[in-house]
Amino acid sequence: MQWLNFNHLFYFWMVAREGSILRACQRLHLAQPTVSTQIKALEQSLNEKLFQREGRRLVLTEAGQIVYRYAEDMFELSQEFQSILKGQPTGRPLRLKVGIADVLPKRIAYLLLEPLMELPYPIRLVCYESEPRRLLSDLAAHSLDVVMTDAPPLPTFKSHAHCHLLGQSSVTLLATPALARQYKKKFPASLQDAPFLLPTLNTFLRRAIEDWFDEKNLEPTVVGEFEDSALLMSFGQDGRGIIPVHTIIEKDIRRQYNLEAVGVMDSVQTSFYAISVERKLRNPALTTMYAAAEQRLFNSRKT
Repeated sequence: MQWLNFNHLFYFWMVAREGSILRACQRLHLAQPTVSTQIKALEQSLNEKLFQREGRRLVLTEAGQIVYRYAEDMFELSQEFQSILKGQPTGRPLRLKVGIADVLPKRIAYLLLEPLMELPYPIRLVCYESEPRRLLSDLAAHSLDVVMTDAPPLPTFKSHAHCHLLGQSSVTLLATPALARQYKKKFPASLQDAPFLLPTLNTFLRRAIEDWFDEKNLEPTVVGEFEDSALLMSFGQDGRGIIPVHTIIEKDIRRQYNLEAVGVMDSVQTSFYAISVERKLRNPALTTMYAAAEQRLFNSRKT
């Protein structure tokens, strides 16, 4: 087995943290060629490029991001180990690395994670946003503790994963007061040809909405499709169309964007999941998140 050179890894970690070789050298009190040589040696041993240049900036490659996350864990654990041997309190916060699927509304992600800030011990949240497939790959590589998304992993995801259903919500249609008054009468028949702002076709929510339209024999006018839910809501706030929101955050969205309810899509149910690999289930922050989702978010806002 080839052993990792921890000196090389430490120099890489310092450069990644400081954002440049020059600043890392100043912290380490070393010459720039020394640090550059150590990082090149690490790249050769891993057979991966860890940094790339974007203009004058030095940024981590995809492989570099994975190495950095592991290095961060290793060196923080090393610092805690030394503190314990010296009889000093570590004060080291419990770190939870969360992958948030780009299709998940940020308000829901916040409501799921916010209870962790009330734990009796310090916690550090590290949140990454990306498409679910990439986040699940990072989860399989143990670069993440949990992935939050609106759909369970596909059968092609081979990793030994545990999919926890956090809760479900119906979908409410919102619009500006003028549009709401116009279309809430004789709902849902009134939605024929109504202007709609919808998520893009690659989302579970959009597919569920399209099925509901078919079920009700409706053909609304789709005036906009958005990957970014905040942008969708901004257009809705401007009166450009009716927007769908998860009912559990309906009150928050109505208040923030000055919208009113048009009606509830009665047969549409959206689900929210936390996906983790087995060895991460011991993390007490995950247990807290699961319990808070059931007791405080979905139970208190039942639809």
